[in-house]
Amino acid sequence: MITFDKLYIGGRWTEPTEPGLLETRSPHDRSLVGRAAHAAPADIDKAVAAAREAFDQGPWPRTAPAERRKVITRFNELYAARADEWADLTTAENGSARWFTGWAAAALPEQTGSFLRAAETFPWEETLPRAEGARARTVVRREPVGVVAAVIPWNAPHQSALVKLVPALLAGCTVVLKASPETALSTLVLADLFAEAGVPEGVLSIVVAGRETSEYLVSHPGIDKIAFTGSTEAGRKIASIAGRQLKRVSLELGGKSAAIVLADADLDAMAEGLKFLSFGNNAESCVAHTRILVHRDRYEEAVAKLKDLVESLTVGDPADPATFIGPMVRAEQQRRVRSYIDLGIEEGARLVTGGPDLPEGLDGGYYVRPTLFADVDNAMRIAQEEIFGPVIVVIPFDDDDDAVRIANDSPYGLGGGVWSADEERALATARRVRTGTFSVNGAPPSFDGPFGGYKGSGVGREFGSVGLGQYVEFKTISV
Repeated sequence: MITFDKLYIGGRWTEPTEPGLLETRSPHDRSLVGRAAHAAPADIDKAVAAAREAFDQGPWPRTAPAERRKVITRFNELYAARADEWADLTTAENGSARWFTGWAAAALPEQTGSFLRAAETFPWEETLPRAEGARARTVVRREPVGVVAAVIPWNAPHQSALVKLVPALLAGCTVVLKASPETALSTLVLADLFAEAGVPEGVLSIVVAGRETSEYLVSHPGIDKIAFTGSTEAGRKIASIAGRQLKRVSLELGGKSAAIVLADADLDAMAEGLKFLSFGNNAESCVAHTRILVHRDRYEEAVAKLKDLVESLTVGDPADPATFIGPMVRAEQQRRVRSYIDLGIEEGARLVTGGPDLPEGLDGGYYVRPTLFADVDNAMRIAQEEIFGPVIVVIPFDDDDDAVRIANDSPYGLGGGVWSADEERALATARRVRTGTFSVNGAPPSFDGPFGGYKGSGVGREFGSVGLGQYVEFKTISV
């Protein structure tokens, strides 16, 4: 069992203002994984004050970019050396299957590497070409945006934390990271890694807190920028706070991504790809492909393939290497997903496999049966609302234009994909769907490309040079 009885504030482990520790229990069997201190508003004041002092007076924002890269490179090495340890801890805390947390922990050094590559060639300061006859030269600087409040969810704690911490620190910002109580332990272990890597005192705080204290943090007058990953509903509230205070903000929010299966698609490849794209991380994923749009000529054939896929998914103990889908993170999430399955039946969708009943022999944890609905109308709530669990819906379409129309008929615009034997036709489809990311035949994304969403899926982008650019301000100097 792991215990963090102190808060990590400004690079030091500090006694919390309020007594008592939060318990983290396994969503598989409710066994105790660990305990952690939680932050109150007074602790947030201390963390922001430390970050403010470190930004306004400390060396980090004025350190050469190359030196900041060295610190983050060292952190990346320390992280990679213990990747299996981080995977085990995340599985124990939030129930993500071990195959997924192992893959994620091994991939995260490459995510950080994308920022390191971007920082190496980033135009921190440049002189623009002088126009003929100009009386002055123009210098453009990219300077750190300031003190960052980074607020992250529980479903992928290290990915969500590092996609904010790394570019913010590389840019010279100071950061207060607010972790979710469900994954307090796996987030707090990052603190000592950053300290060992050489992040100076005051630059980084990592605290665990609930919603009210989170709102206190993002509303704090000492914060210059908010970086948030979470639900669209929470994102709207944060955006309103940022708007009132004219704070910079980036939001990575929800999704209801469509996978378009054209008539010439390889259905076996489609099913194998959607195993990961639709059900990876227990389907508690904002980018999950949960609306499967299939040409009418292949509709029943595709439904049969997807039925076989869903019924093949092993549900059980997330620590078991044979398990593909573990439990939902908490009882509330389990109830939410099961209620959507009930809703789909009420709406008149055809329940092909799965259902609201608990998986046999797993009633001690927060489990849900992977579920497939067919004959779904895109106007149904199960097609329009993010479920955040292992439920997919299949919707027929008539032609490419109809598929694009249905895909775009959504309040979200985060991800999606298309399956076709004709690459150019697939690309033409991809260009017409209004989402921030899109795959052709299940191709994996690059960490060097920007990630984010249209519409209700967020504001701003993460990864690579574009993600690094979210943490700088532009200054123009005429000489």
